[in-house]
Amino acid sequence: MAARFTIRVTPADVGGRITTRRRVPGGFRDAVGILESWDDGILKVRKRDGTLVEIPEDSLVAARAVPAAPPRPGRK
Repeated sequence: MAARFTIRVTPADVGGRITTRRRVPGGFRDAVGILESWDDGILKVRKRDGTLVEIPEDSLVAARAVPAAPPRPGRK
C-alpha cells in the first residue's frame, strides 16, 4: 500500500507551524517550522534553529499545519 501525500496548507496558514515534504534532486527533503510568508509561489519556513528555508510551491508533495512545538525540558 502506497502512502498518499496531500498538501493541506494555504497562504491563510502564514504565522502558523507547518510540516512540509518537497522534491529535491535525488529524493525528498522535509522542513518543519513557522510559515513566515507565501509570496510569488515561494514558501518561507523558519525552522526551530532559526534557519529560513525557501520552498518553491511547485516542489511540494505534502504539507500540513501542525500544533505548536511542546516546550523543551529546562526552558520556558
